[in-house]
Amino acid sequence: MAKNIYFPEKVRSEHELYENLVIESLKIYGNEVYYLPRDLVNEDTIFGDDPVSSFNSSYKIEMYIDNIEGFDGEGDLFTRFGVEIRDEATFVVSRRRWSQIIERYDNDITGERPREGDLIYFPLTNKLFQINHVEHEQPFYQIGNINTYKMRCQLFEYTGEDLDTGIDEIDEVQNDYSYTYLVTTDSSSVQDPTNQNWQALQTLSDGTIVSGEVLAYSDSDNIWHIGNVGADDGKYHSFTTGTLVLRSGRVDQLGDYIDSSFTITAVTEQNNVAQNEQNDDFSDFGDDFLDFTETNPFGEPS
Repeated sequence: MAKNIYFPEKVRSEHELYENLVIESLKIYGNEVYYLPRDLVNEDTIFGDDPVSSFNSSYKIEMYIDNIEGFDGEGDLFTRFGVEIRDEATFVVSRRRWSQIIERYDNDITGERPREGDLIYFPLTNKLFQINHVEHEQPFYQIGNINTYKMRCQLFEYTGEDLDTGIDEIDEVQNDYSYTYLVTTDSSSVQDPTNQNWQALQTLSDGTIVSGEVLAYSDSDNIWHIGNVGADDGKYHSFTTGTLVLRSGRVDQLGDYIDSSFTITAVTEQNNVAQNEQNDDFSDFGDDFLDFTETNPFGEPS
């Protein structure tokens, strides 16, 4: 028997009405969040990873948190490496609003939908979530179309990515937890170096150029805090004593970068993440009730 022709499913006016109701509901019951697209810097095509990814833009949009009684996931765990917070959340966003705000012709977005690996900053809890999976068929064609994306996310673990979104609360993550070099120079610098997008460059004895981003500057002792350090040969190198060139993001009338040269007198490394680790505390606490002296708890080998 043929389908009833008096009850069509593909009525454009009904689709638009339903979509408008969805958008209105998200604006009423949702929260404003920031969407951060991931920029691949040096993708590993074998493992499908990019450890030096950067996030250089942010877009404010309303999303609904599909978690009623709190975040999902395993919560707070006490592991041998310290406390791990494994919160998970599900965000719902309107497809039309996504196209209007994020997927615009003048935005730095290459995909037609939210991408796995991108970040969502939730200001209400001051947390960053990484998108693990984008569900694009739920709810499943209620009136013949789908109007939302449902993104399953987990709490983002910072591993040295470059954050230059323009949102202070987000960019401070890089300053607080990145692996930085404390470079002491022999003279003072220009005023407000971090507001001019300064880059630090040093040419080593073998010709390798080491570069990094200036995260902070202490004018009282001429110490530069430099993060996101890399080299032009793709290998690990660090700053050493010698000549340091600081390049401003500004250019002169000829279009050349404005550089300043200094002499490095001392270099130290600072791992801000290690300051929050509790490995020793957990190890000492575990020694009170766990015996680690036995090398083979299942019996000595013959």
